[in-house]
Amino acid sequence: MIIDAAFRADPYPTYAALREAGPIHWSEEFFGGAWLLTRHADVEAVLRDAVRFSAQRTGGWVMQNRAARGELMDFQQLFARAMLFLDAPDHTRIRSVLNAGFRNDVLQQFAPAIGQRVDALLDAVDADADAGFDFMQALARPLPAEVMAMLMDIPAADRGDFIAWSDDLATFIGAPIPSLEQARRARTSLLAMSGYFEQLVPQRRHASGDDLVSRLLRAEAAGDIQPGAELLAQCAMLLFAGHETTRNLLGNGLQALLADPVSWQRLQREPALLPGAVRELLRFDSPVQYTGRRVAADLVLHGRQLRRGDLVVALIASANRDPARHAEPDRLDVARRPGGLLSFGAGPHVCIGAGLTLMEAEIVFGRLLRRFPRLQRVDAQPRWSGNAVYRGLGALPVRQA
Repeated sequence: MIIDAAFRADPYPTYAALREAGPIHWSEEFFGGAWLLTRHADVEAVLRDAVRFSAQRTGGWVMQNRAARGELMDFQQLFARAMLFLDAPDHTRIRSVLNAGFRNDVLQQFAPAIGQRVDALLDAVDADADAGFDFMQALARPLPAEVMAMLMDIPAADRGDFIAWSDDLATFIGAPIPSLEQARRARTSLLAMSGYFEQLVPQRRHASGDDLVSRLLRAEAAGDIQPGAELLAQCAMLLFAGHETTRNLLGNGLQALLADPVSWQRLQREPALLPGAVRELLRFDSPVQYTGRRVAADLVLHGRQLRRGDLVVALIASANRDPARHAEPDRLDVARRPGGLLSFGAGPHVCIGAGLTLMEAEIVFGRLLRRFPRLQRVDAQPRWSGNAVYRGLGALPVRQA
């Protein structure tokens, strides 16, 4: 697997070749070496198996540059406490605190406000102009950060830096071998996020509500969340994770629909297909291309010896196009009901905000289909950002034909 410009533009032929060649491959392109899993059954099994495959993997990732280990230690201490990178029982404990804030009935209370914000963002664009508007800048980038800030009850005036901070973290996480400069920028942004919440938390203690920050603070008071780094890490990672996945689903999804006018037109005629179509868009071009696990104890997989501490890269996007799981996997079918979707992960670490992401996407695509039925791309060639993990567009110029 060669992560070059051609791969970043279209990784799916490479994934197909890897699946055909075998279920597991060794690659030197990831942190000095990693096992790549290519097929749906194996990717799902690893994500579900928290005993043999650990989510705790940040140490070598952050601290690989020995000369900068002292400089990056505070970054590692905060980064490693995020729920994304914890195993049970810590992961289970923290997730149980946050689950209630992502229940469907809770999320539905925000649907009208999200719809109003989408309308306001679309009111501000000129879809009929020859140059059209950049969907990524106008809506896909700002909306997810604003929605997550809404769930955390963060004042609108304080939201300006969140996207830039998230971009720095995404660049670091998305690099197969991050540079020292990328690590430093990610450190600066994560500490800035943490610093913001360090100022917010004392205020929220005196004005607790039903928002996610208040839920964490009540759990802290009950002894279910540790104060300091653990509390701050969850706040920062909720903002980051909630932003990246949704932004790229919106961009990748609209790109796929406009590249296939038949699908776009069918959704206009049959709007009831939209909830399933959003899941199909997630399968077709996953916003998260892969994730990692560490081998917890020596084991043999498909005849290969995996040692304790080895990195396993689960190629989610490859699994989502495995013909053993999905018929005609390279074809977008908005009427498909893609069971076994892995874009949100699986098992204990399945994305806690999956319901929120799906709701946002349904609202956005529903509005676009109604308001701009003749929407089309200005450029036929997609402008991909180049991030290997968080596949997404740097720009998506569109206009009403």
